[in-house]
Amino acid sequence: MSPAETPENASQHDADARTPQLMQTGTGNVDKIRDILFGTQMRDYETRFARLEENVAKETAEMRETNRRRFDQLEQYIKREFEALESRVKAEREERSEAGNQHSREVKDLGEHLSRRLRELDDRGVSVERDLRSHVLQQSKDLSEQMQQRHDEIFTLLEKRFQELRHGKTDRAALSSLFTEVALRLNDQFQIPGSES
Repeated sequence: MSPAETPENASQHDADARTPQLMQTGTGNVDKIRDILFGTQMRDYETRFARLEENVAKETAEMRETNRRRFDQLEQYIKREFEALESRVKAEREERSEAGNQHSREVKDLGEHLSRRLRELDDRGVSVERDLRSHVLQQSKDLSEQMQQRHDEIFTLLEKRFQELRHGKTDRAALSSLFTEVALRLNDQFQIPGSES
């Protein structure tokens, strides 16, 4: 200590030197306190959101797989029906053809009658095939639209809830309500208020 420095001046000098260190330590403490208070909750939210996103992706994949299996079954059923119809028509045509070869004019008249009937059956088969294809296509479009609508609804709901979580306080009850509503929508059990008949 120099002769000009008194104990009071030295004490003041030490306090001034420690002030920046205390301010830095205080800022670090605030960050640590913030991490202690909110870090666990934010990590929990992130984990829950990741789990929710994984569940939504899984449900969507299962819906796609279910629809694919249904389409495959429907296609197989239609193929079997067409094969059976073709087989019946072919068998009937062969029977009538053989009968026509064995008989005279009566059989010829019968053959002409059969030819008309076969044309009608062919026309009806084509019509049925066209109607079935149209029906399958319409069902496919309807299912695709429903899936897209469900996906859009869930995405909109999640986006809305994420925005609410980002810009406002979220308590456990609101988060629970969000997950419950998403689960009900995924299971197609969600009832819009006022829509009950």
